[in-house]
Amino acid sequence: MILKGTGTVGIKNSERILMLHKPKGFEVTRPKNSGSEKSSTSQTVYSLLPLEFHAQGWVPVGRLDKDSSGLLMFVREGFLVRRLQTPRNIDKVYEVWVKGHLKPEHVEKILEGVRTPIGALKAKAAEVLGVAGPNSLVKIILDEGKNRQIRRIFAGLKDIEINKFFKVLDLTRTSFGPVNLDIEPGQWRFLTESESEGVLKSALGVKKV
Repeated sequence: MILKGTGTVGIKNSERILMLHKPKGFEVTRPKNSGSEKSSTSQTVYSLLPLEFHAQGWVPVGRLDKDSSGLLMFVREGFLVRRLQTPRNIDKVYEVWVKGHLKPEHVEKILEGVRTPIGALKAKAAEVLGVAGPNSLVKIILDEGKNRQIRRIFAGLKDIEINKFFKVLDLTRTSFGPVNLDIEPGQWRFLTESESEGVLKSALGVKKV
């Protein structure tokens, strides 16, 4: 299927968006010199993509810091970059291991807003999925993408039992809009036709009926 009137003419939906399972330790930045030696991009996510992609205009959308992992989207069309990075266009789901035990009042505070050095930050949804020893596994849904948002939220919450602020131990993005992470760390793939259409509809504000 060729989608007309929404960007570059002639790009198939199946080649329009790609996903990468970003491992920890890789920066989400462009290589300094597109098409240069692989060593120049060894610490960026571009080192995980085919070398020929570096000069094709693929741009990552959605923040993931160096210490985080998970689903990272790449697109080539400027309008898609803007749409996918516009707050509240796309929901993003994360699984977060934190040091400490979250109680209902902590979850409520995450939804209402937590004071941080850059202002109040909140999540669209939050749910404790389980505990393991002193740590908690929390599902977080964001509809915006401020710098280190989840880490700042938990750093602003205190576990009263141990009188310490929560600390993020591991953070993984598991879905981006209607697309779920289904590949191993370091692997990439193009989205299917149906996945691409779902992302495009979300980016354009087309609601399901």
